Amino acid sequence: MFALVEDGNITQMPKGNKGITLGDNQYPASIYTLWTEAERNAIGIYTVQIDTTNRKDEEWYINTNITYAFGSGKVTGTYGTATAKAIADSDAVDDEGNKLKDENGNQIINEGLKTVKKRIIDNQCAGLLAPSDWMVIRATETGGTMDSGWKTWRASVRTKCNSMQTQIDNASDVDALAALFTYTTTDGVTSRPLGEFPVKA
Repeated sequence: MFALVEDGNITQMPKGNKGITLGDNQYPASIYTLWTEAERNAIGIYTVQIDTTNRKDEEWYINTNITYAFGSGKVTGTYGTATAKAIADSDAVDDEGNKLKDENGNQIINEGLKTVKKRIIDNQCAGLLAPSDWMVIRATETGGTMDSGWKTWRASVRTKCNSMQTQIDNASDVDALAALFTYTTTDGVTSRPLGEFPVKA
C-alpha cells in the first residue's frame, strides 16, 4: 500500500497496481516495483508502514479502522484501542434502547463468545459420538449389551465435554477465555488449557 503526500498531507492511497498522474507527469505502475523508496519519495509517494501494536486477534476483539498520518518523512498506519467482544449473552435492542423481539414475541439475544464457543464444543462432541450412536440404538432396541470399551469411551467424551463447558463458563474475561484455546509448546509437547477430547484406542 502506498500514499501520495502533497504539501504534507495524504491525498491519495494508490494500490500500486496502475500508473498515476502527478501534475503534467504520468508515471507507470512499474514505479511501485522498480523504483527505490527514495525515488518514489522524491515525487511524493511513500510506502505505508503499518503499526500493528494495538491490533488484536479478531476472533476475540474488534479492531478499529487504521488511521494514516505523515510525519518524520514516512507514512504510518496505526490502529486505535481494540474493543473486546462480549463474552456473555445480552438482549438485543434498537437504537433507542428498546428490546427487540422476534415474530413470536421472544426476546432476540446477542450471543456472547461463551455461547459461541460452547456450541462449537457441543458440535465437536456430537461429531465424535455420532459414528457409534448405532451401537447405543442397537443395544437399546434389542436389549443387548454395548461393548464396554466403546461405552467407557463415549462416557469419557461426554465428561470431557462437560469439563470444557465449565472451563468456558468460568472464564472471567475475554483474555481468560482466549487463553483456554491458545496452544503452547513446552518440552516438545503442544497443548492448550482447554484440553482435548479423548481418542478411542
